[in-house]
Amino acid sequence: MAKNKKEMTPEERLAAALVPEEEQPYELPEGWKWVRLDGLSDIIMGQSPRGFDTTDDSSYTPLIGGAADMGAKELTPHKYTKVVTKLSRKNDLVLCIRATLGRPVVSDGEYCLGRGVAGIRTIAGAVDWIRYYLIQSESYLYEHATGSTFLQVTGKVLSDMPVPYPTVSEQQRLVARIESLFAKLDAAKAKVQSVFDAHETRKAALLHDAFAGKLTAKWREARGVTGDVYQSVPLADVCKSIFDGDHMPPPKSSRGIPFLVISNVNKGKLDFSETRFVPQDYYDKLTDTRKPESGDVLYTLVGTYGIPVLVDTDQAFCFQRHMALLKPKEDVILQRYLWYALQEKDFYREATRIAKGTAQLTVPIKGLRQLTIPMASLPEQQEIVAILDRLLGREEEVRQSAESVLVAIDSMKQSILARAFHGELGA
Repeated sequence: MAKNKKEMTPEERLAAALVPEEEQPYELPEGWKWVRLDGLSDIIMGQSPRGFDTTDDSSYTPLIGGAADMGAKELTPHKYTKVVTKLSRKNDLVLCIRATLGRPVVSDGEYCLGRGVAGIRTIAGAVDWIRYYLIQSESYLYEHATGSTFLQVTGKVLSDMPVPYPTVSEQQRLVARIESLFAKLDAAKAKVQSVFDAHETRKAALLHDAFAGKLTAKWREARGVTGDVYQSVPLADVCKSIFDGDHMPPPKSSRGIPFLVISNVNKGKLDFSETRFVPQDYYDKLTDTRKPESGDVLYTLVGTYGIPVLVDTDQAFCFQRHMALLKPKEDVILQRYLWYALQEKDFYREATRIAKGTAQLTVPIKGLRQLTIPMASLPEQQEIVAILDRLLGREEEVRQSAESVLVAIDSMKQSILARAFHGELGA
């Protein structure tokens, strides 16, 4: 009579969970085996306690409900429960199994496991070996998840998951090697991240100096320009028109004129890659004040407000009412000068001051027209734009380089894990 799982020794569990050769994902080094996760661990599927059993009182058992309660390396519960449903113990792995998948964390104590997570209690092998394999194999979870509203991984999917299994001593050696390499990469990443994070601070400082007259002080001195640096002028005085998008719901069309929403401009530039469309006749009926032209500036008003975007194309398009279209007076203000001025922190603070609403802050179009910017002469505007283009261009190059390095570091980590679980990570 066959033993059930609870009656088996760890060695018997391991032998019973060997993956048949035809189902093995790839060939392993000699001495390694493919073993299903069920043979290496007990899997505890989470079960949420009843709502009235949860509490903010930290004297009760901490509750892990999902990704929001899990940091990169530690559990960070926000709720507690008076009645424990499924319990994890110290050194169990806690894994997201609903909506967000993966992100395994080693438990540092006892936690109640909600339905969004599962506990993995190793009975053979090193817990960190399985943790790193789950990190490296996150795609497996997504490929085998079910559900439409929320992706979810079942207990059977976890139980059947094949895991490469060398000797315990080899697991420990490889985990130590992984952690040594990761520590070096993390140190490098911290330095690069500091450069990346400082980008906005440096950009803000340059814009402040530009509109405080500091960047062109020598330029003015060489030309004998004296007196007050700049005057504060309402936007309405330097623009031919400032209007938000059409307030009527636009008709939908499978093709025609692109209709841009905030997601098409929230990176600070026009993005036509995934747009809605409106019929040509709808666009034709719009007033000229709502038809963008090259030389205009868009400014987001709702939710993600305060993003100015250059209109640098002759392509016809229209935009949702959550944005404003500013048409500058060419004989008064340069497009790029206006664009830079709208990015300055003082202007953003004033936009925030007049913003209204609770669910989503909205900058009213009437208020926007009255907000002021520092105005210089056209020759000085040209000099300011030239300086900012040069300095911020360099800053953007630095930011992009830092971003590329951060991506490369994450890619290197995945490469290290892949080599480790193929038995290719040497000393």
